[in-house]
Parts: sequence; C-alpha cells; structure tokens
Amino acid sequence: MIRLEGLTKTWPGATGAAVADITLEVPEGTSCALIGPSGSGKTTTLRLVNRLVEPSAGRVLIAGKDALRQDPVRLRRHIGYVIQEVGLFPHRSVAENVATVPGLLGWDATRARARVAEVLEMVGLSPARFADRRPHQLSGGERQRVGVARALAGDPPVLLMDEPFGAVDPLRRRQLQDEVLRLLRQLGKTVLVVTHDVAEAMRLGDAVAVLRDGRLVQHAPPAELLARPADGFVAGFLGTDRALTRLGLFPAGAARREEAAPGPPLPPEATLRDALAEMLARGSRAVPLAEGGAVTLDAILDLAA
Repeated sequence: MIRLEGLTKTWPGATGAAVADITLEVPEGTSCALIGPSGSGKTTTLRLVNRLVEPSAGRVLIAGKDALRQDPVRLRRHIGYVIQEVGLFPHRSVAENVATVPGLLGWDATRARARVAEVLEMVGLSPARFADRRPHQLSGGERQRVGVARALAGDPPVLLMDEPFGAVDPLRRRQLQDEVLRLLRQLGKTVLVVTHDVAEAMRLGDAVAVLRDGRLVQHAPPAELLARPADGFVAGFLGTDRALTRLGLFPAGAARREEAAPGPPLPPEATLRDALAEMLARGSRAVPLAEGGAVTLDAILDLAA
C-alpha cells in the first residue's frame, strides 16, 4: 500500500508549490495512474515516493511505514523504478543490468542468475538470446522490457513507472502495455504510474488521479472519471472523445448477443471500442466474437447508456 498524506514540495525560490497538499492512497496490489498537463507535478509526486526528491511537508507511507524515517538508499532498493529513457548501463550486458538490485541486496551469484533468467522470461525476452547483449543491440521496446525486468528483479512490493512506454512506437505500445499490465496483476504489485496519455492511464490504472498546478483535482476509477468529471478542467483534459475512451475499458464480450454476424471474428482481447471501429470499417451493425455470438451496435448503445 502507498499512502500520501498532505504531501508538499516547494522548490527554493519558487513562488508556489510544485506539489501542494496531496493526499492519496493506492491499495496493495492495485495501480494508480497520475495524469495532468505538463508542469502539474506528476513526476515530482512520483519521485517524492522513493525520495529522489525530498518533500517539504507531509508523509509517504509504504506498507504502513513512514518512508521519511528510512534510509533512502535502502528504501529505493525495495521500490522498483521504470523511466521512459530506461537508463540501462550501456557498458553492461542485459543480464548485468537486470542483476543490479539483486547485487545491491547481497544475493549470491547463483540466486541472482536464476532471478535474472526468471524476470527476462516474464517480460518475454529469452535469456539465451538476450542475456549477453548490450543495450545498443536492442530495439526500443526490448530496452523497455529490460527496464521493467530490472525493476522487478529484487521482487519489490512497490513499482513506480514514469512515462514507461513513451519511447516505444505506437504499434508496439499497446502490446507492451497489455503484457506489463498482465504481469503486474499476476505478481500483485502496488503500482504508481505517470503518463500524459489519457487512454494509457485508463488502461493501466485501477484508479486515475488528475493533477493540476501541483494539486489533486480528482481521484476515481477510470469508468467513473470518464462518466463524471469533477469540473470543466478535468472534462477538457480527458477530451471530447471520453465516451469512446470509456468504451475501450470494456471487453467486447460485455455486449455479446446470441446471434450470427458475417466476417472475421474479433479477437478475445478486443474492446467495445474495437468492436465499434470494426463496424464502421465493415459498414455493418454487428461483428462476430471469437467465443461465439456477436456484438451489435444496439447492444453497445444500450451498455453506453
């Protein structure tokens, strides 16, 4: 569990706070996405959790323990941290990069090697193919996977992610989002993630926190946030297509009907937004599902209402 209580950060010489009196809780085993415009305090808030930035006031509690009363170096060894630039050591192999935290924790070589192989497999990188490569020999998506593997190597209960997929091309971004989300849910990690992408926040967060000028404006589950923005700022930031974004939160099977429809079926992971897009592309009012039955336009409208 992560709990922020009145968390505040004011930089020396600044006229206002970069983060102002934020109180927020992320229950154990869940994820919260921080969104907001540039300069809203998202990354500063994230770095206050692992004390890369020291707060001016307030508290950070992790599993009920006050992070400000712990040694910051020891604290960070038990918090995974993934950033957009990945930050891999260029002169080290993939295996050596992933083994960084286990080494700092004093694990013996046999245990560390086994854990490196395990987490590389978790993120879809074969140890036999990738362990000895250097970062410059990897694609952007592969480097990001190594960054996630490194963050998970010490088996931390808490994971912080700062624009983790920002450097990945759009074609691979959604796939990587899905894979990481599946992995984190399987492992039961408590996750705080910063993103500027509203759709990504809705996919990754069990809850979403909207920040403006360092203050928390709204904190709610994705569907509630999209359906009932707290004010005009939140509504404007989420965009005029938030109804379509909301459809992307539900699996296509949520609007399943026992009827037939022509054409190729939607894959099991398809959302209602995907189904609607297929209807528009095919010029039809229904598309079949891989598990049987079909999604109809009327069913989507009923569910949206």
